[in-house]
Amino acid sequence: MSNTLTPDVIGRRVEVNGEHATVRFAGVIPPLAGPWLGVEWDNPERGKHDGSHEGTVYFKCSQLSKLQEVSLRNCAVSCAGEKGGVAEACPNIRRVDLSKNLLSSWDEVIHIADQLRHLEALNLSENKLKFPSGSALTGMFSALKVLVLNQTGITWAEVLRCAAWCPGLEELYLESNNIVISERPTDVLQTVKLLDLSSNQLIDENQLYLIAHLPRLEQLILSDIGISSIHFPDAGIGCKTSMFPSLQYLVVNDNQISQWSFFNELDKLPSLRALSCLRNPLTKEDKEANATRQLIIASIGQLKTLNKCEILPKERQTAELDYRKAFGNEWKQAGGHQDPDKNRLSKEFLTAHPRYQFLCLSTCVYAGGLQVADFQLEQSFPLEYGAPEDWELKTQQPFMLKNQLLTLKIKYPDQLDQKVVEKQLPGSMTIQKVKGWLSRLLKVPVSDLLLSYESPKEPGIEIKLENDLQSLRFYSVENEDCLLVRW
Repeated sequence: MSNTLTPDVIGRRVEVNGEHATVRFAGVIPPLAGPWLGVEWDNPERGKHDGSHEGTVYFKCSQLSKLQEVSLRNCAVSCAGEKGGVAEACPNIRRVDLSKNLLSSWDEVIHIADQLRHLEALNLSENKLKFPSGSALTGMFSALKVLVLNQTGITWAEVLRCAAWCPGLEELYLESNNIVISERPTDVLQTVKLLDLSSNQLIDENQLYLIAHLPRLEQLILSDIGISSIHFPDAGIGCKTSMFPSLQYLVVNDNQISQWSFFNELDKLPSLRALSCLRNPLTKEDKEANATRQLIIASIGQLKTLNKCEILPKERQTAELDYRKAFGNEWKQAGGHQDPDKNRLSKEFLTAHPRYQFLCLSTCVYAGGLQVADFQLEQSFPLEYGAPEDWELKTQQPFMLKNQLLTLKIKYPDQLDQKVVEKQLPGSMTIQKVKGWLSRLLKVPVSDLLLSYESPKEPGIEIKLENDLQSLRFYSVENEDCLLVRW
């Protein structure tokens, strides 16, 4: 090593033409003349070499300058460390997980943020953070889009204060904080698209009104908050609410929903397309689960996905037709009539079944003579099935388990020696299970079976049952239909 270079030069910070770097090597590089310094540039785009020359490795760059995502969960982190140290070592970090550490003050978090100008996502869950005293701070997390504050003990007032530091925030997670929404956000949270308030058991329906006008909120997670009802008082029967104008996805798993009126109200949300409502008293996984799903689909006209399962057009049609038949007798008793001029539905029926009017009629009238005219709201699903006929009203309600059995004739068009038999099968039975039963009965491999059906109402029209995962009712199979089996 040259006399002009000392060993302690390694690790020193240097500046060259305005660019910063860290010395990683000092010495001779044969056959080149003179002493050399090898540096790791802060700017990952700088530099022509990787610490090697003609096959010999003299030093290796740590690559920390290129690091964009860091997880330090449960690592006993208590402070920001030496001033400027984070910026020097990892200036390009975008995502940081500091959950379950020993951070006790937002001051330390702010010191970290000051050094990470590109920070987009920050997880501070399970840290108990004291807010800084003095004047309000703004724009400290100018690039932050995702903030996770689960189990931090933060209050709603502190949430709003914190939100002022994040002018571009898009996702905010506040699970398990015993939050009470005490005031309406005005100048903050206006850019938030996802808000998670799960497991905050003190939140009630009235508090939700305070966040109902966030203009960009697309996803709202309300799992396990104990909610049982929701109402949008600004919207009457058949109308859309002005609340939650951009809400597309709502999660209400693990709550106390036990009344169908909850789902009737959700039909008032103008942008709602996806709903998750698992493990509620009304939606438990039992023998009635499929019937419950169908009724929810029929109740919310614009829904495209339910419990993460896509609602196909055929499933929606089946659900709406079944809904129309199931409550046909009740509709007639409430003043319903096939002749629109004689149709005088009671307000009680319309309150209990607000979508029925759209599925059956082009106009409806309350008992008190008030006209319902807001039918343009169903533009996404313009299909009208007409008022139920008398023969349909005699059909038993399909949403009762005892009424799920379908009496079908089983025919074998290509096997003339096989007799036609009559069999009762559950409407919820999947095509796959029907094939399994037939395979055992006929001693034919399941893979060889081809199923279709025809209805006596439409003779000569054969409908293939091609999707093994769908049920008989999905394909609108009804009593007295004929199941055609080929192999």
